[in-house]
Amino acid sequence: MRQTRYARRAENDAGAPQIRVDARRGRGAVTNAGSRYDRERHVLFDDGWETLSDFSVFKTQYFPENAKRIITTNDSPDISFEQSINAYRGCEHGCIYCYARPTHSYLGFSAGLDFETKLIGKVNAAELLERELANPGYTPKPIMLGSNTDPYQPIEREKGLTRALLEVFDRTSHPVGIVTKSALVTRDLDILSRLAKRGLVKVAVSLTTLDHRLARRMEPRASTPMKRLDALRRLNEAGVPTVAMTAPVIPAINDHEIESLLEAAAHAGTKQAAYVLIRLPLEISPLFQEWLAEEFPDRAKRVMALIRSTRGGKDYVSTFGERQTGTGEYATQIATRYQIAMKKHGFSLRSLSLNCSAFEPPPCLPGQLQLF
Repeated sequence: MRQTRYARRAENDAGAPQIRVDARRGRGAVTNAGSRYDRERHVLFDDGWETLSDFSVFKTQYFPENAKRIITTNDSPDISFEQSINAYRGCEHGCIYCYARPTHSYLGFSAGLDFETKLIGKVNAAELLERELANPGYTPKPIMLGSNTDPYQPIEREKGLTRALLEVFDRTSHPVGIVTKSALVTRDLDILSRLAKRGLVKVAVSLTTLDHRLARRMEPRASTPMKRLDALRRLNEAGVPTVAMTAPVIPAINDHEIESLLEAAAHAGTKQAAYVLIRLPLEISPLFQEWLAEEFPDRAKRVMALIRSTRGGKDYVSTFGERQTGTGEYATQIATRYQIAMKKHGFSLRSLSLNCSAFEPPPCLPGQLQLF
């Protein structure tokens, strides 16, 4: 098996057989199939000697990493930002539908349970950010935190990488956006409120359901729906602009809650909203279908049929402009309902622009030469 930078247990690579429920309690994925880049595949199977009963519990592991760069750029026409930072690789929230899962395969890990349990933190993130912002050729544009994995996942409470980044944004008056489904974001209200007074921040909170039981099944270690709504309320009361993200909308699972989610977000004081139709690229499709078969066996086939009806008969289509909202009659119904609900509850159709003119570059760091 190909060697990787991070130690992994070969016996944790699973094939079709599901891993014992108590071994993955509190996790989203049902299996832990190896990376799509592995030259060899290790598959779990029952040999009749009850060896699967000895399978150990999946515990969260943390690996510190010294990254070489921290600001990532993209030119995707259907994404509202050009720059982003992800201080963490992997995410303990365990959302089964997370579009970031396949990125763990680049590390030699599984997009399944490894993604939720093997977390990497870029410990020098704030230092790199300050260095890159000090580059004489840098042009300030909003930087998004949480474009891939959640910046406020549980490990942030201990490691504080996201707060350290916010401190740099605050010192340099640099615009920043945040996407999260964690109430931990309110820990940083002191910094966020200062940034908001200068028009430098907005926070999108992902709301997928108001049903606590469904939330635990879809996103087992994320904040409860009520805590997220309370986070929206507290952010709005502190003057921090917010966005309610209905992401993802899953046919026959949570699509019936579109109107109630927007109503709840409006009551929390939020004025902007957006949605994303579920996306199932690469390893996510089989992982999601395994989860469906276990959690919703009575409607698994219907859910997939509806998803495929919005993707031209496929599990996923990556075309810009279509990948976020889908196509077809069912996708049109979702879009129409969302627009009607937004209008009913007074949501703005205009996206809030952040202030890029207040940026003050940090001084050159030791060892960094000035161009002029």
